[in-house]
Amino acid sequence: MRLSIVSLAKPILHGYFRSSCSWRVRIAFALKGIEYEQIPVNLIKDGGQQLTDQYKALNPMQQVPAVEIDGITLSQSLAVIQYIDETRQGPKLLPACPKKRAQVRMICDIIASGIQPLQNLYVIQKIGADKAQWAQHFIQRGFQALEPILKETAGTYCVGDEISMADICLVPQVYNAERFKVDVGQFPTIDRLNQTLVGVEAFKLSHPSCQPDTPADLRS
Repeated sequence: MRLSIVSLAKPILHGYFRSSCSWRVRIAFALKGIEYEQIPVNLIKDGGQQLTDQYKALNPMQQVPAVEIDGITLSQSLAVIQYIDETRQGPKLLPACPKKRAQVRMICDIIASGIQPLQNLYVIQKIGADKAQWAQHFIQRGFQALEPILKETAGTYCVGDEISMADICLVPQVYNAERFKVDVGQFPTIDRLNQTLVGVEAFKLSHPSCQPDTPADLRS
């Protein structure tokens, strides 16, 4: 089958170094061995570069990430990850088993819908002085639900012994929890899984501390 010029072009990730949603996509690209370009969108500078008319034309929700791939533009990290899983070779990020696949999606939805949006930048900017307490509350609440679920589903990784989209969601959320001073040690399954995953090369390469737009004082 002949590949079009569009499909041969490198994907372009418009993201922010510390955005957990952008990080999810970076992890997926790394796990799949996909080369891509990054165009930083600084969520702080100039009042937020995601709020410009130019970026709004790319992503009407004015959030990161936005990914240009195969002649289309996708937003929403889970949609991007599932698209590249369905169109690219490499380790599968969703299990073949329907039950395990449903468990992966459940874990992803708990994080991507039930935890992360409540402590993302736009929301906590609206909260004001109580933003740290707000973020801690919703992360704590989410982890209290996630811990017993992962205790049932986990093997080496979130669901069994293969890395999946659930793991891709978990690590950035634990990073955020630590930023907001949540004691992750009170959730032993989450803590164990995270410690295993942060040692995996794809997770290290995609870490916020080593991106093109990472500020010098946050680089490692």
